[in-house]
Amino acid sequence: MKKKHKIIIARILISFLLTAAALLLPIKDSYIALLAVLSIPYFVIGYDVLWSALRNIFHGQIFDENFLMAIATVGAFAIGEYYEAVGVMIFYQTGELFQSLAVGKSRRSIAELMDIRPDSATVLRDGGEITLSPEEVSVGEVILVRPGERIPLDGEIIEGATSLDLSALTGESLPADKGVGEAVVSGSVNLSGLIKIRVNTTFGDSTVSRILDLVENSATKKSKAENFITRFARYYTPCVVFGAMALALIPPLLFGAEWIEWIERALIFLMVSCPCALVISVPLSFFGGIGGASRMGVLIKGANYLEMLSKIDTVVFDKTGTLTRGSFEVVDIHSERVSKEELLEIAAYAESFSNHPIARSIVRAYPHEIKKERIGKISEYAGMGLCATVDGKEIYVGNRSLMNSIGLDISLGESHGGTVHIGTSGEYLGHIEISDSIKPSSKRAIKELREGGIEKTVMLTGDSRRVAERIGNELNIDDIYPELLPEDKVTIVEKLIANGNKVAFVGDGINDAPVLARADVGISMGGVGSDAAIEASDIVLMDDDPSKISRAIKLSKKTMRIVRQNIIFALGVKGIILILGALGYANMWVAVFGDVGVAVIAIFNAMRSLKSN
Repeated sequence: MKKKHKIIIARILISFLLTAAALLLPIKDSYIALLAVLSIPYFVIGYDVLWSALRNIFHGQIFDENFLMAIATVGAFAIGEYYEAVGVMIFYQTGELFQSLAVGKSRRSIAELMDIRPDSATVLRDGGEITLSPEEVSVGEVILVRPGERIPLDGEIIEGATSLDLSALTGESLPADKGVGEAVVSGSVNLSGLIKIRVNTTFGDSTVSRILDLVENSATKKSKAENFITRFARYYTPCVVFGAMALALIPPLLFGAEWIEWIERALIFLMVSCPCALVISVPLSFFGGIGGASRMGVLIKGANYLEMLSKIDTVVFDKTGTLTRGSFEVVDIHSERVSKEELLEIAAYAESFSNHPIARSIVRAYPHEIKKERIGKISEYAGMGLCATVDGKEIYVGNRSLMNSIGLDISLGESHGGTVHIGTSGEYLGHIEISDSIKPSSKRAIKELREGGIEKTVMLTGDSRRVAERIGNELNIDDIYPELLPEDKVTIVEKLIANGNKVAFVGDGINDAPVLARADVGISMGGVGSDAAIEASDIVLMDDDPSKISRAIKLSKKTMRIVRQNIIFALGVKGIILILGALGYANMWVAVFGDVGVAVIAIFNAMRSLKSN
């Protein structure tokens, strides 16, 4: 517990004991004695409120909670309600204490979620180790990261191997194995081995720095609900103050009512009027929602995007890299003269020296080690494939044009993906089908979106119609648009928006910047280490899991429910107590509950948005 909280608890206890002691003194019939004795606990518990009210008046900030509380309690002293004045101030400060503890807890929870900023970096210089701030490390320098330490800067492993905990960045609990030549990102935790990393970015451009900037700056982009509350409070409180003045003056002046009774009603009216329950709890709800999303590896750049996400009814996906892995794999083997196993072996050996993605997918599919001594001369045919000598025999691997060039007439229907043909100078051996593989989580993502209330899912791709329809139908996507150029994707999203749909577009953040910007909400996949993903979109998924989209939408709807609950609850309770106070049916204790009690309840309700489930 912070020192300031301990001090306020001590003041509350002292004031309570002094007030209780005053009840035992024989001074009940002496107003002057009561005033003198009860002024002590009143100033012990309320001096900071009185000082803040006075200071704010001189700064032109009259209509705040301190002013309202000061006027209400000083007015209670003026009409002889001494015990009420002290008791109300004690109750008020107790409520403020709970409110401060609740807000502090929520902010600490968010700070813990984003506690990924590294404190230092161990740099290898001049044959020794020195510890520096990450900001002092230059690009190209080598840093040492021991097990248990957080990686301070983005870079590439040049020595050692380890497992990394990326949960703070991606929400993924499983560790990622990394070795020499592989990229690592700042903010992740080294779990096992000692590694040396060559730095490739400054700290200001590092992944951890960009993430922290996004979260910290998200508070500046207010939602419509927050802007409404800010405007509402600006006019609401002065109107209530003038209403209280009218309540105190008009009945006694025009109708001969008792001054003390109507002044007390006016003081109650003032006390309940402050909109702090809304001013604090609504932004806190959005802040908690953004923090809760960060916990599961979803970065939301502002409350306005969180609010818009809750209204989405149509989710549009780019195919490659979003619903599919963006990498090729062997899906089928069709052999003519040899077995499937032999055909794959021949193709893998022939393709083993190629860096082409399709060639690598064939080599990956071959379950055994490639023995390089079996491979002889390799000749490439631009745009068609290659010829490799395997076990002394020339093997041609490539497309239909390569087969035709060596006198083999291939007659095949269109395949589901790419087709790699294999043959010799006089014999066709068969073909291997290659396709971009669907991510394991994509089918679950589409299902969860539909269950979560999304009315339509759409897939956009530049691939052929047959490939697009195969993937779209397998994932049960509603509308499929194949063979598109980048500008065609923008046109389709604009048509959906023109038809009244609230559209979220999900892409890889690299080639989809125009359509990401045009959608109501742009969502980038795989934000870790991707500058384009973080810059191009409103929301960044820090890994490649599309199922997190439905979770983020669910969280946004939960946050908006909490915001609406707090607005309705706070205005409803305050409205009732304002009416009861004006009619003489509510006392100051009820008024303080209408202010502080409602604020505490609203804040605890707002804290529920921190939970991502």
